[in-house]
Amino acid sequence: MLEKGNRIFPGSPPYFCNRMKKVFPAIVLLTTLSVLGILFIQMQWIRNAIVLKREQYIRDIDLSLADVRQQAHKEFLERRQLTTAPSALKEFALQTVFTSQIYNSEEMRQVVDRSLKQNNIRQPFEYCVTDFLGNPVLTTPGFRSEYFPHAHNIVLTPPESMLSEVLHIYIHEPRNYIISQMGWMIVASVVFTSIIFSAFWLTIRTMFRQKKLSEVKSDFINNMTHEFKTPLATISLAADALGNEKVIRDEQKIRYYSGIIKDENRRMNKQVERILQAARIERQDVKLHLQELDAHEAIRKVAENFALQIEESSGELKLNLNAPRYRIKADEVHFNNIIFNLLDNAIKYADGNPRIEVETLQSGQMLAIRVRDNGIGMNKETQSRIFEKFYRAHTGNLHNVKGFGLGLSYVKTMVDAHNGKIKVESTVG
Repeated sequence: MLEKGNRIFPGSPPYFCNRMKKVFPAIVLLTTLSVLGILFIQMQWIRNAIVLKREQYIRDIDLSLADVRQQAHKEFLERRQLTTAPSALKEFALQTVFTSQIYNSEEMRQVVDRSLKQNNIRQPFEYCVTDFLGNPVLTTPGFRSEYFPHAHNIVLTPPESMLSEVLHIYIHEPRNYIISQMGWMIVASVVFTSIIFSAFWLTIRTMFRQKKLSEVKSDFINNMTHEFKTPLATISLAADALGNEKVIRDEQKIRYYSGIIKDENRRMNKQVERILQAARIERQDVKLHLQELDAHEAIRKVAENFALQIEESSGELKLNLNAPRYRIKADEVHFNNIIFNLLDNAIKYADGNPRIEVETLQSGQMLAIRVRDNGIGMNKETQSRIFEKFYRAHTGNLHNVKGFGLGLSYVKTMVDAHNGKIKVESTVG
Protein backbone atom coordinates (compact mmCIF):
# COMPACT_ATOMS: atom_id res chain seq x y z
CA MET A 1 0.00 0.00 0.00
CA LEU A 2 1.05 3.58 -0.63
CA GLU A 3 1.45 5.92 2.35
CA LYS A 4 1.18 9.69 2.15
CA GLY A 5 1.26 11.61 5.40
CA ASN A 6 -1.10 9.79 7.72
CA ARG A 7 -3.37 8.54 4.93
CA ILE A 8 -3.22 5.01 3.57
CA PHE A 9 -4.37 4.00 0.10
CA PRO A 10 -5.06 0.24 0.19
CA GLY A 11 -4.49 -2.04 -2.76
CA SER A 12 -6.70 -4.99 -1.86
CA PRO A 13 -8.41 -5.36 1.54
CA PRO A 14 -6.97 -8.50 3.17
CA TYR A 15 -10.20 -9.25 5.04
CA PHE A 16 -12.18 -9.24 1.78
CA CYS A 17 -9.60 -11.45 0.01
CA ASN A 18 -9.50 -13.97 2.87
CA ARG A 19 -13.27 -14.07 3.01
CA MET A 20 -13.48 -14.68 -0.75
CA LYS A 21 -10.94 -17.49 -0.47
CA LYS A 22 -13.21 -19.20 2.09
CA VAL A 23 -16.50 -18.48 0.30
CA PHE A 24 -15.36 -19.50 -3.20
CA PRO A 25 -14.73 -23.22 -2.46
CA ALA A 26 -18.03 -23.36 -0.56
CA ILE A 27 -19.90 -21.93 -3.57
CA VAL A 28 -18.22 -24.41 -5.92
CA LEU A 29 -18.97 -27.32 -3.55
CA LEU A 30 -22.63 -26.37 -3.04
CA THR A 31 -23.16 -25.80 -6.77
CA THR A 32 -21.53 -29.14 -7.60
CA LEU A 33 -23.67 -30.96 -5.04
CA SER A 34 -26.80 -29.26 -6.40
CA VAL A 35 -26.03 -30.29 -9.99
CA LEU A 36 -25.19 -33.86 -8.95
CA GLY A 37 -28.41 -33.97 -6.94
CA ILE A 38 -30.44 -32.77 -9.92
CA LEU A 39 -28.71 -35.35 -12.12
CA PHE A 40 -29.45 -38.14 -9.61
CA ILE A 41 -33.12 -37.12 -9.33
CA GLN A 42 -33.35 -36.91 -13.13
CA MET A 43 -31.89 -40.40 -13.54
CA GLN A 44 -34.26 -41.78 -10.89
CA TRP A 45 -37.18 -40.09 -12.60
CA ILE A 46 -36.27 -41.61 -15.98
CA ARG A 47 -35.79 -45.03 -14.36
CA ASN A 48 -39.18 -44.84 -12.62
CA ALA A 49 -40.82 -43.58 -15.79
CA ILE A 50 -39.46 -46.58 -17.71
CA VAL A 51 -40.74 -48.96 -14.99
CA LEU A 52 -44.18 -47.30 -15.07
CA LYS A 53 -44.24 -47.46 -18.85
CA ARG A 54 -43.40 -51.18 -18.75
CA GLU A 55 -46.18 -51.80 -16.19
CA GLN A 56 -48.65 -49.82 -18.29
CA TYR A 57 -47.63 -51.80 -21.36
CA ILE A 58 -48.23 -55.12 -19.56
CA ARG A 59 -51.61 -53.83 -18.30
CA ASP A 60 -52.58 -52.91 -21.86
CA ILE A 61 -51.70 -56.44 -23.01
CA ASP A 62 -53.73 -57.95 -20.15
CA LEU A 63 -56.70 -55.75 -21.10
CA SER A 64 -56.35 -56.88 -24.70
CA LEU A 65 -56.36 -60.54 -23.63
CA ALA A 66 -59.42 -59.95 -21.45
CA ASP A 67 -61.14 -58.34 -24.44
CA VAL A 68 -60.30 -61.38 -26.57
CA ARG A 69 -61.84 -63.72 -23.96
CA GLN A 70 -64.95 -61.56 -23.65
CA GLN A 71 -65.29 -61.37 -27.42
CA ALA A 72 -64.87 -65.18 -27.71
CA HIS A 73 -67.57 -65.79 -25.09
CA LYS A 74 -69.91 -63.35 -26.84
CA GLU A 75 -69.28 -64.96 -30.25
CA PHE A 76 -69.83 -68.45 -28.78
CA LEU A 77 -73.23 -67.48 -27.29
CA GLU A 78 -74.31 -65.80 -30.53
CA ARG A 79 -73.44 -68.86 -32.61
CA ARG A 80 -75.27 -71.14 -30.16
CA GLN A 81 -78.20 -68.68 -30.20
CA LEU A 82 -78.01 -68.24 -26.44
CA THR A 83 -77.75 -64.44 -26.31
CA THR A 84 -81.32 -64.12 -24.99
CA ALA A 85 -81.14 -67.15 -22.70
CA PRO A 86 -81.15 -66.79 -18.89
CA SER A 87 -77.80 -65.99 -17.25
CA ALA A 88 -77.65 -69.36 -15.53
CA LEU A 89 -78.01 -71.17 -18.85
CA LYS A 90 -75.32 -68.99 -20.43
CA GLU A 91 -72.89 -69.73 -17.59
CA PHE A 92 -73.63 -73.45 -17.77
CA ALA A 93 -73.03 -73.50 -21.55
CA LEU A 94 -69.72 -71.62 -21.19
CA GLN A 95 -68.55 -73.92 -18.40
CA THR A 96 -69.42 -77.16 -20.15
CA VAL A 97 -69.18 -76.77 -23.92
CA PHE A 98 -67.32 -73.52 -24.64
CA THR A 99 -64.34 -73.81 -26.97
CA SER A 100 -62.32 -71.26 -28.90
CA GLN A 101 -62.57 -73.52 -31.91
CA ILE A 102 -65.70 -71.63 -32.92
CA TYR A 103 -63.02 -69.60 -34.74
CA ASN A 104 -60.61 -70.75 -37.34
CA SER A 105 -56.95 -69.66 -37.07
CA GLU A 106 -57.38 -66.50 -39.17
CA GLU A 107 -60.55 -65.39 -37.35
CA MET A 108 -58.83 -65.74 -33.99
CA ARG A 109 -55.83 -63.78 -35.32
CA GLN A 110 -58.18 -60.94 -36.37
CA VAL A 111 -59.88 -60.88 -32.94
CA VAL A 112 -56.50 -60.70 -31.16
CA ASP A 113 -55.17 -58.07 -33.59
CA ARG A 114 -58.24 -55.85 -33.12
CA SER A 115 -58.06 -56.05 -29.32
CA LEU A 116 -54.33 -55.21 -29.26
CA LYS A 117 -54.77 -52.21 -31.56
CA GLN A 118 -57.63 -50.89 -29.39
CA ASN A 119 -55.04 -50.71 -26.59
CA ASN A 120 -52.37 -49.05 -28.82
CA ILE A 121 -50.25 -52.17 -29.25
CA ARG A 122 -49.32 -52.45 -32.88
CA GLN A 123 -46.33 -54.79 -32.87
CA PRO A 124 -46.43 -58.02 -34.88
CA PHE A 125 -47.43 -61.06 -32.83
CA GLU A 126 -47.91 -64.84 -32.89
CA TYR A 127 -50.53 -66.71 -30.87
CA CYS A 128 -51.38 -70.25 -29.83
CA VAL A 129 -54.43 -71.68 -28.03
CA THR A 130 -53.76 -74.89 -26.10
CA ASP A 131 -56.25 -77.33 -24.56
CA PHE A 132 -56.17 -78.78 -21.02
CA LEU A 133 -53.49 -81.26 -22.16
CA GLY A 134 -51.30 -78.50 -23.55
CA ASN A 135 -51.90 -79.45 -27.19
CA PRO A 136 -52.35 -76.61 -29.71
CA VAL A 137 -55.91 -76.25 -31.02
CA LEU A 138 -55.49 -72.89 -32.78
CA THR A 139 -52.21 -71.28 -33.77
CA THR A 140 -50.51 -69.00 -36.24
CA PRO A 141 -47.96 -70.63 -38.53
CA GLY A 142 -45.10 -68.62 -37.03
CA PHE A 143 -45.63 -69.59 -33.39
CA ARG A 144 -42.72 -71.66 -32.00
CA SER A 145 -42.39 -73.73 -28.87
CA GLU A 146 -39.61 -71.46 -27.50
CA TYR A 147 -42.12 -68.58 -27.40
CA PHE A 148 -44.10 -70.18 -24.53
CA PRO A 149 -41.83 -68.94 -21.65
CA HIS A 150 -42.05 -65.36 -22.95
CA ALA A 151 -45.70 -65.32 -23.98
CA HIS A 152 -48.58 -63.45 -22.31
CA ASN A 153 -51.28 -65.93 -21.24
CA ILE A 154 -54.96 -65.93 -20.35
CA VAL A 155 -57.44 -68.75 -19.68
CA LEU A 156 -60.25 -68.40 -22.23
CA THR A 157 -62.66 -70.82 -20.49
CA PRO A 158 -64.47 -69.91 -17.27
CA PRO A 159 -62.66 -70.88 -14.00
CA GLU A 160 -64.99 -73.86 -13.27
CA SER A 161 -64.59 -75.38 -16.74
CA MET A 162 -63.21 -78.89 -16.86
CA LEU A 163 -61.82 -78.54 -20.38
CA SER A 164 -59.80 -75.38 -20.02
CA GLU A 165 -58.18 -73.60 -22.98
CA VAL A 166 -55.33 -71.08 -22.67
CA LEU A 167 -54.45 -68.32 -25.12
CA HIS A 168 -50.70 -67.60 -25.45
CA ILE A 169 -49.63 -64.42 -27.26
CA TYR A 170 -46.03 -63.69 -28.11
CA ILE A 171 -45.41 -60.08 -29.20
CA HIS A 172 -42.36 -59.29 -31.29
CA GLU A 173 -41.02 -56.29 -29.37
CA PRO A 174 -38.15 -54.31 -30.89
CA ARG A 175 -35.02 -54.12 -28.75
CA ASN A 176 -35.39 -51.45 -26.03
CA TYR A 177 -39.00 -51.02 -27.10
CA ILE A 178 -40.11 -49.25 -23.92
CA ILE A 179 -37.17 -46.84 -24.07
CA SER A 180 -37.90 -46.11 -27.73
CA GLN A 181 -41.54 -45.41 -26.82
CA MET A 182 -40.29 -42.80 -24.34
CA GLY A 183 -37.68 -41.49 -26.77
CA TRP A 184 -38.89 -37.87 -26.88
CA MET A 185 -39.08 -37.73 -23.10
CA ILE A 186 -35.60 -39.19 -22.63
CA VAL A 187 -34.13 -36.95 -25.34
CA ALA A 188 -35.74 -33.88 -23.76
CA SER A 189 -34.43 -34.95 -20.36
CA VAL A 190 -30.91 -35.46 -21.72
CA VAL A 191 -31.03 -32.10 -23.54
CA PHE A 192 -32.15 -30.18 -20.46
CA THR A 193 -29.66 -32.05 -18.27
CA SER A 194 -26.93 -31.10 -20.77
CA ILE A 195 -28.09 -27.49 -20.61
CA ILE A 196 -27.88 -27.59 -16.81
CA PHE A 197 -24.39 -29.08 -16.98
CA SER A 198 -23.32 -26.51 -19.57
CA ALA A 199 -24.68 -23.70 -17.40
CA PHE A 200 -22.91 -25.21 -14.39
CA TRP A 201 -19.63 -25.50 -16.32
CA LEU A 202 -19.92 -21.93 -17.63
CA THR A 203 -20.72 -20.68 -14.13
CA ILE A 204 -17.74 -22.45 -12.57
CA ARG A 205 -15.45 -21.34 -15.41
CA THR A 206 -16.68 -17.76 -15.07
CA MET A 207 -16.17 -17.90 -11.31
CA PHE A 208 -12.61 -19.18 -11.74
CA ARG A 209 -11.98 -16.53 -14.39
CA GLN A 210 -13.36 -13.80 -12.12
CA LYS A 211 -11.25 -15.13 -9.26
CA LYS A 212 -8.22 -15.10 -11.52
CA LEU A 213 -9.03 -11.58 -12.73
CA SER A 214 -9.43 -10.45 -9.13
CA GLU A 215 -6.01 -11.88 -8.27
CA VAL A 216 -4.49 -10.33 -11.41
CA LYS A 217 -6.06 -6.99 -10.53
CA SER A 218 -4.67 -7.15 -7.00
CA ASP A 219 -1.22 -8.09 -8.31
CA PHE A 220 -1.38 -5.30 -10.88
CA ILE A 221 -2.37 -2.70 -8.27
CA ASN A 222 0.39 -3.89 -5.96
CA ASN A 223 2.97 -3.86 -8.77
CA MET A 224 1.83 -0.43 -9.94
CA THR A 225 1.98 0.87 -6.39
CA HIS A 226 5.56 -0.33 -5.97
CA GLU A 227 6.55 0.91 -9.43
CA PHE A 228 5.29 4.42 -8.63
CA LYS A 229 6.39 4.43 -4.99
CA THR A 230 10.14 4.62 -5.73
CA PRO A 231 10.05 7.52 -8.24
CA LEU A 232 7.54 9.40 -6.08
CA ALA A 233 9.79 9.00 -3.04
CA THR A 234 12.82 10.11 -5.10
CA ILE A 235 10.96 13.15 -6.47
CA SER A 236 9.80 14.02 -2.95
CA LEU A 237 13.36 13.85 -1.60
CA ALA A 238 14.73 15.88 -4.55
CA ALA A 239 11.99 18.49 -4.11
CA ASP A 240 12.81 18.76 -0.38
CA ALA A 241 16.49 19.11 -1.24
CA LEU A 242 15.71 21.95 -3.66
CA GLY A 243 14.11 23.81 -0.76
CA ASN A 244 17.35 23.60 1.28
CA GLU A 245 19.15 26.96 1.54
CA LYS A 246 22.56 25.42 0.78
CA VAL A 247 21.22 23.82 -2.40
CA ILE A 248 19.45 27.03 -3.53
CA ARG A 249 22.81 28.83 -3.59
CA ASP A 250 24.51 25.98 -5.52
CA GLU A 251 23.53 26.05 -9.21
CA GLN A 252 25.17 22.68 -9.88
CA LYS A 253 23.14 20.95 -7.15
CA ILE A 254 19.95 22.59 -8.41
CA ARG A 255 20.64 21.12 -11.85
CA TYR A 256 21.47 17.75 -10.29
CA TYR A 257 18.25 17.52 -8.27
CA SER A 258 16.20 18.96 -11.14
CA GLY A 259 17.67 16.28 -13.38
CA ILE A 260 16.65 13.60 -10.87
CA ILE A 261 13.09 14.93 -10.82
CA LYS A 262 13.06 15.04 -14.61
CA ASP A 263 14.40 11.48 -14.95
CA GLU A 264 11.96 10.06 -12.41
CA ASN A 265 9.09 11.95 -14.05
CA ARG A 266 10.13 10.48 -17.41
CA ARG A 267 10.24 7.04 -15.82
CA MET A 268 6.72 7.44 -14.44
CA ASN A 269 5.48 8.69 -17.81
CA LYS A 270 6.91 5.59 -19.45
CA GLN A 271 5.07 3.37 -17.00
CA VAL A 272 1.80 5.24 -17.59
CA GLU A 273 2.35 5.03 -21.35
CA ARG A 274 2.82 1.25 -21.10
CA ILE A 275 -0.49 0.91 -19.23
CA LEU A 276 -2.29 3.13 -21.74
CA GLN A 277 -0.72 1.21 -24.62
CA ALA A 278 -1.98 -2.06 -23.13
CA ALA A 279 -5.46 -0.54 -22.90
CA ARG A 280 -5.30 0.57 -26.54
CA ILE A 281 -4.23 -2.92 -27.61
CA GLU A 282 -7.10 -4.46 -25.64
CA ARG A 283 -9.54 -2.14 -27.44
CA GLN A 284 -7.81 -3.11 -30.70
CA ASP A 285 -7.15 0.59 -31.18
CA VAL A 286 -3.60 0.09 -32.44
CA LYS A 287 -2.97 0.57 -36.16
CA LEU A 288 0.16 -0.82 -37.73
CA HIS A 289 2.13 1.38 -40.12
CA LEU A 290 3.84 -1.30 -42.15
CA GLN A 291 6.99 -0.43 -44.06
CA GLU A 292 10.06 -2.24 -45.29
CA LEU A 293 12.63 -2.53 -42.51
CA ASP A 294 16.17 -3.83 -42.14
CA ALA A 295 15.57 -6.20 -39.22
CA HIS A 296 19.31 -6.61 -38.51
CA GLU A 297 19.83 -2.85 -38.30
CA ALA A 298 16.82 -2.47 -35.99
CA ILE A 299 18.12 -5.23 -33.70
CA ARG A 300 21.57 -3.62 -33.55
CA LYS A 301 20.09 -0.23 -32.59
CA VAL A 302 18.00 -1.73 -29.79
CA ALA A 303 20.98 -3.76 -28.56
CA GLU A 304 23.08 -0.56 -28.36
CA ASN A 305 20.56 0.86 -25.88
CA PHE A 306 21.35 -2.03 -23.53
CA ALA A 307 25.15 -1.87 -23.97
CA LEU A 308 25.75 0.27 -20.86
CA GLN A 309 23.34 -1.77 -18.71
CA ILE A 310 24.99 -5.03 -19.82
CA GLU A 311 28.46 -3.60 -19.18
CA GLU A 312 27.55 -2.47 -15.66
CA SER A 313 26.25 -5.97 -14.93
CA SER A 314 29.50 -7.52 -16.24
CA GLY A 315 27.37 -9.36 -18.79
CA GLU A 316 27.58 -10.12 -22.47
CA LEU A 317 25.24 -9.55 -25.42
CA LYS A 318 26.16 -11.41 -28.63
CA LEU A 319 24.51 -10.77 -32.00
CA ASN A 320 24.57 -13.59 -34.55
CA LEU A 321 22.61 -11.94 -37.35
CA ASN A 322 23.15 -14.47 -40.14
CA ALA A 323 19.75 -14.70 -41.86
CA PRO A 324 20.20 -14.21 -45.63
CA ARG A 325 16.86 -12.43 -46.00
CA TYR A 326 16.44 -9.83 -43.28
CA ARG A 327 14.26 -7.16 -44.86
CA ILE A 328 10.71 -7.41 -43.51
CA LYS A 329 7.37 -5.60 -43.66
CA ALA A 330 6.74 -4.34 -40.15
CA ASP A 331 5.77 -1.37 -38.01
CA GLU A 332 9.12 0.14 -37.01
CA VAL A 333 8.03 1.35 -33.56
CA HIS A 334 6.34 -1.88 -32.56
CA PHE A 335 9.10 -4.07 -34.00
CA ASN A 336 11.70 -2.13 -31.97
CA ASN A 337 9.50 -2.48 -28.89
CA ILE A 338 9.24 -6.26 -29.44
CA ILE A 339 13.05 -6.62 -29.47
CA PHE A 340 13.40 -4.17 -26.56
CA ASN A 341 10.95 -6.11 -24.38
CA LEU A 342 12.59 -9.45 -25.12
CA LEU A 343 16.06 -8.15 -24.24
CA ASP A 344 14.76 -6.29 -21.19
CA ASN A 345 13.08 -9.49 -20.00
CA ALA A 346 16.30 -11.47 -20.54
CA ILE A 347 18.26 -9.01 -18.40
CA LYS A 348 15.61 -8.85 -15.65
CA TYR A 349 15.49 -12.58 -15.11
CA ALA A 350 19.20 -13.35 -15.65
CA ASP A 351 20.70 -15.82 -13.22
CA GLY A 352 23.82 -13.87 -12.27
CA ASN A 353 25.62 -11.85 -14.92
CA PRO A 354 23.42 -11.72 -18.02
CA ARG A 355 24.58 -13.78 -20.99
CA ILE A 356 22.32 -13.03 -23.94
CA GLU A 357 22.50 -14.12 -27.57
CA VAL A 358 20.29 -12.80 -30.37
CA GLU A 359 20.30 -14.92 -33.51
CA THR A 360 18.48 -14.57 -36.82
CA LEU A 361 17.91 -17.39 -39.28
CA GLN A 362 15.71 -18.27 -42.21
CA SER A 363 12.58 -20.34 -41.51
CA GLY A 364 10.92 -21.01 -44.87
CA GLN A 365 9.66 -17.66 -46.14
CA MET A 366 9.86 -16.08 -42.68
CA LEU A 367 12.60 -14.45 -40.64
CA ALA A 368 13.17 -16.20 -37.31
CA ILE A 369 14.64 -14.25 -34.37
CA ARG A 370 15.88 -16.30 -31.43
CA VAL A 371 16.77 -14.75 -28.07
CA ARG A 372 18.75 -17.01 -25.72
CA ASP A 373 19.65 -16.09 -22.15
CA ASN A 374 20.92 -17.57 -18.90
CA GLY A 375 17.67 -16.89 -17.05
CA ILE A 376 16.37 -18.64 -13.96
CA GLY A 377 14.17 -20.79 -16.20
CA MET A 378 10.46 -21.58 -16.16
CA ASN A 379 8.29 -24.57 -15.39
CA LYS A 380 5.53 -25.75 -17.74
CA GLU A 381 2.77 -23.79 -15.98
CA THR A 382 4.72 -20.53 -16.18
CA GLN A 383 5.51 -21.13 -19.86
CA SER A 384 1.81 -21.57 -20.60
CA ARG A 385 0.96 -18.23 -18.94
CA ILE A 386 3.83 -15.82 -19.64
CA PHE A 387 1.95 -14.22 -22.54
CA GLU A 388 -1.09 -13.46 -20.36
CA LYS A 389 -1.67 -9.83 -19.51
CA PHE A 390 -0.48 -8.83 -16.00
CA TYR A 391 0.92 -12.29 -15.32
CA ARG A 392 4.33 -12.26 -13.65
CA ALA A 393 6.38 -15.37 -13.01
CA HIS A 394 7.46 -16.20 -9.47
CA THR A 395 11.11 -15.18 -9.27
CA GLY A 396 12.19 -17.19 -6.25
CA ASN A 397 14.94 -15.24 -4.48
CA LEU A 398 14.93 -12.43 -7.05
CA HIS A 399 13.11 -9.49 -5.46
CA ASN A 400 14.41 -6.73 -7.71
CA VAL A 401 12.35 -7.69 -10.78
CA LYS A 402 9.91 -4.87 -11.43
CA GLY A 403 7.10 -4.48 -13.94
CA PHE A 404 3.38 -4.84 -14.54
CA GLY A 405 3.42 -8.12 -16.43
CA LEU A 406 2.62 -6.34 -19.69
CA GLY A 407 5.87 -6.79 -21.64
CA LEU A 408 5.48 -10.31 -23.03
CA SER A 409 1.71 -9.84 -23.44
CA TYR A 410 2.47 -6.84 -25.63
CA VAL A 411 5.10 -8.82 -27.56
CA LYS A 412 2.64 -11.68 -28.23
CA THR A 413 -0.08 -9.28 -29.37
CA MET A 414 2.23 -7.41 -31.72
CA VAL A 415 3.76 -10.58 -33.17
CA ASP A 416 0.24 -11.88 -33.86
CA ALA A 417 -0.71 -8.54 -35.40
CA HIS A 418 2.23 -8.94 -37.82
CA ASN A 419 0.97 -12.48 -38.68
CA GLY A 420 3.99 -13.98 -36.94
CA LYS A 421 4.43 -16.66 -34.30
CA ILE A 422 6.17 -16.69 -30.94
CA LYS A 423 7.04 -19.57 -28.62
CA VAL A 424 9.14 -20.20 -25.54
CA GLU A 425 11.47 -23.09 -24.66
CA SER A 426 12.77 -23.29 -21.09
CA THR A 427 13.44 -25.50 -18.10
CA VAL A 428 13.79 -24.49 -14.47
CA GLY A 429 17.41 -23.45 -13.83
